[in-house]
Amino acid sequence: MSLVRLNIKGISYSQTQNGAYALILSEVDGDRKLPIVIGAFEAQSIAIALEEEIKPLRPLTHDLFKNFSDRFEIVVKQVIIHKLVDGVFYSSIICERDKIEEIIDARTSDAIALALRFKAPIFTYKNILDKAGIFLKTSPKKKKQNISEEEDAVIEELILGTDKESEKATGGDYAKHTLKELNQMLDQAVTNEDYETAARIRDEISKR
Repeated sequence: MSLVRLNIKGISYSQTQNGAYALILSEVDGDRKLPIVIGAFEAQSIAIALEEEIKPLRPLTHDLFKNFSDRFEIVVKQVIIHKLVDGVFYSSIICERDKIEEIIDARTSDAIALALRFKAPIFTYKNILDKAGIFLKTSPKKKKQNISEEEDAVIEELILGTDKESEKATGGDYAKHTLKELNQMLDQAVTNEDYETAARIRDEISKR
C-alpha cells in the first residue's frame, strides 16, 4: 500500500461534541483533508507546537518526551496513521537510535504532537485517505464516505471561517483592550499556563 504525506491544516473546536477538537490534516499532493477528533489537552499541545510565539514556562508532557529522547539520542523519523477502525485512527511512531529502528504504537494525537516537535513527516495509507478523506472546495463541497457528524460540522466551520467560540473570545472579550493591555494579558496567560487564552489574545494582537 502506498503512503500519502500529510500536513497539518489547522485545529477547530467541535460544536457538536463537548470538549473535543478536530485536527485537520491535508494531503500534500492533493485536495483531500483528513479530520480527526482529538481531546482538549492534545489539541493544546499541538497548537503550542504550531505556535512558535508561545513558549510554556515548564515542559508539557510531549515536550518532556522530546527532551528525554534528545538526552538518549532517540530520533522520531516519521509518524504513520496506519489503521482506521470504527472511526478511531491508529498510528505508529517510527524511531531510531544507534541506527536501530523501532516502531511504537501511539494514539494519533500524541504521535502528531511528537512529530511536530521532532519536525518529522506525517503519513497515512492511501486506502485510509480514500475511506475517510474529504474534498474541500468552495460550496457545494464534495464528501467521501464515513465522515462523522462531528467532523462534518467542524469542516463546515473551517470552510466558512465561522468558529463561533474563537470569534466570541477574540472579538467580544479582547477587542476593547489596548495593545499594551493585551500584551500584559498575554504574559499573564502564559505565566498561568492558560495557552488557549494566550492563543486567542495573540490572535487579537495579530489583527491589530
